[in-house]
Amino acid sequence: MQGASLLLVQAEGTIHVDDRSKTGPFDESEVDSVRIFVDLGGIKVPPCERLSIRLEFDRVTNKPVALGLDYGKSTLQVQPFAAPSNSSLWEDVRKQLRDQLLSRGAHLVETDGALGKELRASIPVLMAGETFSETRWARIVGVDGPRWLLRGVIVGEALTNDSAAAEIENLFRSLVVVRGNLPMPPHEMIPLRMPLELTSGVTQSLV
Repeated sequence: MQGASLLLVQAEGTIHVDDRSKTGPFDESEVDSVRIFVDLGGIKVPPCERLSIRLEFDRVTNKPVALGLDYGKSTLQVQPFAAPSNSSLWEDVRKQLRDQLLSRGAHLVETDGALGKELRASIPVLMAGETFSETRWARIVGVDGPRWLLRGVIVGEALTNDSAAAEIENLFRSLVVVRGNLPMPPHEMIPLRMPLELTSGVTQSLV
């Protein structure tokens, strides 16, 4: 599609992969079992003031497809995926996302961010019944863990405000991924489920 573009940028101050077990996001085996979390199956979320948690459901299957975390005027959408035990998955997933978004006419910047390699995207979205599209901005981040990948999409104030960005990055780092011991092929989503204390909401995926 005409108008699509990709810019590669080198930046400083990124976290090292070896630091993940200390800085997060965490594997279930790396956190204290007595800590209190909101348990959503493949992801556990530490309770936090100003944080609204919702599951996002596929409109056809009615199965959870993502977890939405609204914090202040920012939103973090996260999805956990199974990954190989001997290699990272984020490199491949990032390339697939690049190709998909460029085919939709998006403008992308691939850069080193606070959470590692990430995509910053300007995505044209055709509105229903309209002949024009609006532009949606997003940061797409991903961190590899032991046999899992946690992917996040950041929108809202965190895209333009450094303080809000740091809050969302810390929220992403605080999450715990529960991979489980069952065999799963790479790229398969680790199942999410709704705790009894939450009310479900049906929304479309941000990306």
